[in-house]
Amino acid sequence: MGKIKITLVKGLAGKRADQKVVVRTLGLGKTHSSVVQEDTPSIRGMIDKVSHLVKVTPVEEGQA
Repeated sequence: MGKIKITLVKGLAGKRADQKVVVRTLGLGKTHSSVVQEDTPSIRGMIDKVSHLVKVTPVEEGQA
């Protein structure tokens, strides 16, 4: 499987507690922070839950 870059583009103020937990579990902290994760079904499920808060871009081989 490939890798994806996940960037937090909106803040967590006023968001539901479960959405905050998902963002932290993905490894994101402050707004505009980014992480590179494996593209797995569990990661995709977390992204779907907070899709309005994050931006996802594929990472090409050799860039990670």
